[in-house]
Amino acid sequence: KLVYWDMEFDAHPEVDFRQTLIDQKRECNQEFSKYIENEYKNWVDNLNSEDNPTLTVSVLNKYVLPHVANSSGPVFLFVIDCLRLDQWIVMEKYLKDLFSIKKDYYFSILPTATPYARNALFAGLFPSEIEKYYPDLWSSVPDDDENSMNKYEKELLQLLLDRKRIKLRNDLKYIKIIDPEVGRSFEQNVLSFQNNHFMAIVVNFLDMIAHGRSDSQILKEIAPDESAYRSLTNSWFQHSYLLNSFRLISKIPKAKIIVTTDHGSIRTLRGAKVLGDREASSNLRFKFGRNLKVDDKHAIYIKNPHEYKLPKRGVAVSYIIAKEDYYFVY
Repeated sequence: KLVYWDMEFDAHPEVDFRQTLIDQKRECNQEFSKYIENEYKNWVDNLNSEDNPTLTVSVLNKYVLPHVANSSGPVFLFVIDCLRLDQWIVMEKYLKDLFSIKKDYYFSILPTATPYARNALFAGLFPSEIEKYYPDLWSSVPDDDENSMNKYEKELLQLLLDRKRIKLRNDLKYIKIIDPEVGRSFEQNVLSFQNNHFMAIVVNFLDMIAHGRSDSQILKEIAPDESAYRSLTNSWFQHSYLLNSFRLISKIPKAKIIVTTDHGSIRTLRGAKVLGDREASSNLRFKFGRNLKVDDKHAIYIKNPHEYKLPKRGVAVSYIIAKEDYYFVY
């Protein structure tokens, strides 16, 4: 509801309620943090309970594999890295005339970052389970370097299909779009994929904007706040290879598209001081390392990673995950 109100105010900048909404959002984020802190371990332990929300690890099982198992046409899975609900609503209006759309929601696993969430999404397993069953596919890179930790998404997806005994009519196709050239080439070849049974496409553009916003003066100028960020998403999508690819897929008989995200993003506005040793990871919203100290008003402190189904990463290594709109100052 808050997201829809937010977008309503985009359309009516003369209405002076934005500050009220910002305060309400902050209050909701506070409550949401408490809720996650109280409930998350329970969800992780009882993954299949009726009362639990859908988590990252169940997304493919619940929303993708039933189509793959029963579809006579091609199934395309688009994972748009770092896509948020408000951005999807902006994008959805261009697709309404092309497809009949069904929308659902899920909760990302913690930490809501690419190396954890996207591996968990493709594997249908928590990070600690990937490490346990497929140690060679869970890279033990000490830092949270996305490129080295997300090298095996296709293999993890194939293993999930094997475990579920889903036989594809032809080989699994997987493509990661990390720059416009790859995107254009995908758009030009998209109709040649119509005989494929199942294809997974990872789109990295929004993630690059989210990370680039803190480094680039131009992006800061173009997208100083949430409203401008949505508008930037709108102008990108309107002229993108992605929208053109969707248009082409809509012409393929019996084609199905599932669009999802691995995690969202939040504009962080408040710093939280962290103490720890030199080996602590460099991420601004979560860290792992030895002897980490942080005020528990600002972060969830995870002493035993296995309670959250996270990799151990050595003895005495703990994790901290920022709450609300805090970022870590190290």
